[in-house]
Amino acid sequence: MPSSDGQRGRPFRDHRQVIEGIVYRLRTGVAWRDLPESFGPWQTIWKRHKRFSTDGTWDKIHARLVAEADAAG
Repeated sequence: MPSSDGQRGRPFRDHRQVIEGIVYRLRTGVAWRDLPESFGPWQTIWKRHKRFSTDGTWDKIHARLVAEADAAG
């Protein structure tokens, strides 16, 4: 997962919490603004989803999961 080390501004919120918010949003189809507060600010979740989509993080995660599944048989 990308790190916020060396970047200006606040450190990243916990990746697990944000990814759970993104998955929740994708599963339920709710608007970003309607995400439960337990995931954190909706703006944070939307920005991280956009960043991960743009920089290829989701593609890297998918490729790694596929490789591990192939290795496991």
